[in-house]
Amino acid sequence: MVTRRRLVVTLGASALAAPFGVFSQKPGKVPQIGYLEAATPSGAASRIGAFRKGLADLGYVEGKTIDIQYRYADDQLDRLPALAAELVRLKVDIMIAGGPSVIRSAKASTTSIPIVMGFDTDPVGSGFIASLARPGGNITGLATLAPQISAKQVELLHTIIPKLARVAVLGTSTRPGSLHAFEEVKRAADVFKIQVQYQDALDAKSVDAAFQAASKWKAGAVICLGGPAYSSQLKEIIQLTAKSRLPVMFDRGDFVEAGGLITYGVSLSDLLRRAATYVDKILEGRAPADLPVELPTKFDLVINMKTAKALGLKISESIVVQATRMIE
Repeated sequence: MVTRRRLVVTLGASALAAPFGVFSQKPGKVPQIGYLEAATPSGAASRIGAFRKGLADLGYVEGKTIDIQYRYADDQLDRLPALAAELVRLKVDIMIAGGPSVIRSAKASTTSIPIVMGFDTDPVGSGFIASLARPGGNITGLATLAPQISAKQVELLHTIIPKLARVAVLGTSTRPGSLHAFEEVKRAADVFKIQVQYQDALDAKSVDAAFQAASKWKAGAVICLGGPAYSSQLKEIIQLTAKSRLPVMFDRGDFVEAGGLITYGVSLSDLLRRAATYVDKILEGRAPADLPVELPTKFDLVINMKTAKALGLKISESIVVQATRMIE
């Protein structure tokens, strides 16, 4: 028996009536996906590869049964609104958007095209959806809500630096979820009697000041909660960490690949792989408003051993065996 999804995959089309006019398409028309990305093609390679694999696992063949239009902001977040508008003009059937800035630009560009969030820390707090169970509107997808991450990050830093007494927490107070994440770090740090201090960076220009404040406070390590101010300053931040000689726990693996010390957090690649299932359901005729937002199930621990050696840090075997990936 041919399932509805297989019919979509085989014929590359559907006449199913769906909310937001998703599939008032002519038979034979290949579904078109707009993939909006804040990073460069190389910076987003692992996430995009995971998304493609997710589609392939569901039977889709890129270029044959499904087309994908990629748009990259190349770490220049002010380009996102224009790129989102461009995808809308192309009349894509679904937009994929990862991260608050990307989702916000996609949301502002359309209220009719379904938007699948690749990842967002707090989509309800960001105003993207009404609730996790019933998103409402034209947006659904995946969230990175995982309070246990903070406790694990503090534990890892304490293991690597046994005499750790002070941790500076770098975030962006205007970003939904940032201050809540800081409170989680603070609670975890109390267990190890570690002092924490919040350093705010509202824009790229204030990132340097946040690192200077952390050094002046004599922090023994830094936890970077991430946010737009940091995402657009990857190279600069790695230079700042090297200059300050501060061990930094990052929120994303690409910082560690570029020379940062360590990251522990939600596997963004896994979330993007799972985003493909939302594409599949929407193409089958499901409404984004009724598709619950899913939470992370896989976490990554990535360590840059070169950076650890440069900082004079010894990574114990107990941490090594937990690592998802080691950069030698």
